[in-house]
Amino acid sequence: MAPARRHCGGWEMFLPTGCLLLSVLLLQPALAKVCNDRTKHGQDNSWFARDGENLPIMVLMPMNESALMSSISQGIEPAVQLAIQHIRESRKYSFSLITKIYDTECDNAKGLRAFFDAICYGPKHLMIFGGVCPSVTSIIAESLEGWNLVQLSFAATTPVLADKKKYPNFFRTVPSDNAVNPAVVKFLSYYNWSRVGTLTQDVQRFSEVRNDLTNELEKADIQIADTESFSNDPCVNVKKLKDNDVRIIIGQFDENLASKVFCCAYNLNMFGSKYQWIIPGWYQGNWWEQANTTNCTTKKLLTAMEGYISVDFEPLSARQIKGISGRTPKEYEREYSRELQQKGVEASKFHGFAYDGIWVIAKTFTRVMELLRIKQRQNTYHNFTVDDREVGKMVLDVMNETNFYGVTGQVMFRNGERMGTIKFNQFQEGQEVKVGEYNAIADVLDLINNSIQFQGVEPPKDRTFVRLQRRHINVPLYSILSTITILGMLMAGAFLFFNIKNRNHRLIKMSSPYMNNLIILGGMLSYASIFLFGLDGGFVSDKEFETLCTVRTWILIVGYTTAFGAMFAKTWRVHAIFKNVKMKKKIIKDQKLLIIVGGMLLIDLCILICWQIVDPLKRTVEEYSLEADPQGRDIAIRPFLEHCENTHMTIWLGIVYAYKGLLMLFGCFLAWETRNVSIPALNDSKYIGMSVYNVGIMCIIGAAVSFLTRDQPNVHFCVNYLIITTFFITMRTNPDAATQNRRLKFTQNQKKEDSKTSTSVTSVNQANTSRLDSLQTDNHRLRMRITELDKELEEVTMQLQDTPEKTPYIKQNHYPDTNNILSIRNFTDGKDGEKSILKNHLEQKPQAQWGSMDPSRINRGPLEDINSPEHIQRRLSLQLPILHHAYLPSIGGVDASCTSPNGSPGSSPRHRHMPPSYRVMVSGL
Repeated sequence: MAPARRHCGGWEMFLPTGCLLLSVLLLQPALAKVCNDRTKHGQDNSWFARDGENLPIMVLMPMNESALMSSISQGIEPAVQLAIQHIRESRKYSFSLITKIYDTECDNAKGLRAFFDAICYGPKHLMIFGGVCPSVTSIIAESLEGWNLVQLSFAATTPVLADKKKYPNFFRTVPSDNAVNPAVVKFLSYYNWSRVGTLTQDVQRFSEVRNDLTNELEKADIQIADTESFSNDPCVNVKKLKDNDVRIIIGQFDENLASKVFCCAYNLNMFGSKYQWIIPGWYQGNWWEQANTTNCTTKKLLTAMEGYISVDFEPLSARQIKGISGRTPKEYEREYSRELQQKGVEASKFHGFAYDGIWVIAKTFTRVMELLRIKQRQNTYHNFTVDDREVGKMVLDVMNETNFYGVTGQVMFRNGERMGTIKFNQFQEGQEVKVGEYNAIADVLDLINNSIQFQGVEPPKDRTFVRLQRRHINVPLYSILSTITILGMLMAGAFLFFNIKNRNHRLIKMSSPYMNNLIILGGMLSYASIFLFGLDGGFVSDKEFETLCTVRTWILIVGYTTAFGAMFAKTWRVHAIFKNVKMKKKIIKDQKLLIIVGGMLLIDLCILICWQIVDPLKRTVEEYSLEADPQGRDIAIRPFLEHCENTHMTIWLGIVYAYKGLLMLFGCFLAWETRNVSIPALNDSKYIGMSVYNVGIMCIIGAAVSFLTRDQPNVHFCVNYLIITTFFITMRTNPDAATQNRRLKFTQNQKKEDSKTSTSVTSVNQANTSRLDSLQTDNHRLRMRITELDKELEEVTMQLQDTPEKTPYIKQNHYPDTNNILSIRNFTDGKDGEKSILKNHLEQKPQAQWGSMDPSRINRGPLEDINSPEHIQRRLSLQLPILHHAYLPSIGGVDASCTSPNGSPGSSPRHRHMPPSYRVMVSGL
């Protein structure tokens, strides 16, 4: 031993394992010569042939009270002696087991020296029993193959010893720390927990368990959300687990750091119904009081610990079945307790595994002896010998075949590892309560009914379950706005019906009924898009939603262009006629206006088709941040909203907005140019300006508000509704034939006169009904007379147009008597005195006024007679009727020649004074 220590020098204290292994390798040949020669074939190998033979067993464990883990050994010795006693009493075994305890003191050097002393100076041991301290056990177990010995441990749980390449001759009756991992995975699968996190102390023992657990979790397809390791302060790592939304936490740490972990958990509120902790179950009783080095009180620790699950091997089987010793686990435990009382030592949690281990050795020796005796009988030379290597191999084979029921359950090995029973305890109200067990041999988890008490009404979730919740338009809101939309469409339909039914009416014809119909249809299309804007994925599928995106865009754009295009087209016709300075007869029929509107729609279709082919609208989903469940459930709500978008949305919207903007500017230009047209039925400039202003302002404001509220579908839908509704209401406020017929007569003066007539008639009706009838008859007759005169004057004017002379422009104020002729209309609807004057004027001097000539001008020439003041006065009086009757044919209206005296008074033309800019123009008369 001394040379080896000198060889290691000063590094022995830092590298004890390496130096001791080196000592084993260097001293093994010398020991083979000095110590009992264990490799010599055939020496003292007749032990298997004699009955009543004492078979020595080397027992290695720390016995010194000052040594680490010595308390385990002190409680083991009574169990070993009890097992040997029970084997002797069973009378089934032809040998006696003799145990020789060697104190390793849980020190590598001392443990190795004790092993060498047993080899050199002790009897020839057939097996080694023991191994408590992991470091000492691993050193000795690594050298067993060279000594042809097999070691059986009852307390070494370190996973390192499971490496059969490095420790081929090592067995243990106690399950390793890794044995709990299949049980943990089974427990996780039972509660459908598929997402966990690990918190591991930076110690090899725990790191080995975590690595094996990781493999087991991967096999079970359980996600490891986060893996944290710590040395001293676990709070940072615990917080990371919380930040990663880890709900099921598997801990691997000793009891000294367990108190720190649960203190951090308490401070971070990681306990209760949302969390489940799973920790080792081999801590000492009341460990939270003994190992509490934190600033948390015991009450806080108990609060955080409530409900944790601990996992550890089962020290004694819960099944009261008589095993190989003929005793149930309870019966054995009572005997063991008596032995402890007699010797005055504390119990060890490994006593059952030591008891079963002695039975394993006894059964192994029995089977090996049988095999050797069989071989001896088969040997014909009667000089049968067996060496230690062959005996060691036979012991290995027999050990792997071990299978019996002991006090710790079914004893069975798989690659030297005990397939035992794992128990589950839960910390409930300050104490651990058994809630189930796992049988590794049958791979069955058995939980005691209603024993597990979770903090909530159900087991914790393994993650924050996120429930996607669609943000949709409120159904009552959608219903209300849809109802209003339907009423608006019905109103538009009524306007359309009125326009079609009265399309031959003079005022309706003057207002271009076909264009009005297009305006109404465009508004109805725009209104129809409101229904589509309120639909989302809650009503239609994803594919149908994409189709909906395209359809509602097309309907809105086409409806907008149809309505505004028709309104601007009819305004353009007014502009083209009244800006004709040469006063030539210009005919612009509705067919041409339809072509203009069709051209505008064609541009729309080109843009929409290119949009659809190059970059169609797709359904996109925008998800928002998590929100708490309003009902308090353990879930999180992630709102999402569906949008209609594409890759180059800004570009396409810019093209559409630019085109519609140009259309609006064109409408503004036409409104400005036709602002001085004095015929109310034709002058829409005021209403076009209102339309452009309202729609423009609402589009600008609505686009901004719509962008800012795109995550609020109710507000977004209301904004879209207001924009479209404003557009349609603006279209309705533009005077069409229906509103004109209620609001307008042909001139402003006539409106006043009709009002006066209505007032007069009302008062006369109250006085004398017969007088009112008489006045109405006179009024009707005079209107028919005026119609006849208009026709005669127009015929005379048409005859004069054939005269080749050209008449210069004449100002009205050169002939003040002209107003007397133009004021003839004032007499038709005036009072009684005025009517009588007009009547006398028409009856007494008709011939002198229209049918005869002054004798002084009989001999004048034709040209001089045409330019006479009388002719000029007549032409001035005919200016407005000519302009009026010239405009009607240009729009497909009623020709002046179609006017009949038999028509109703309401259908006769009503003349009003034109503004000076139109009254002074006399051309070609």
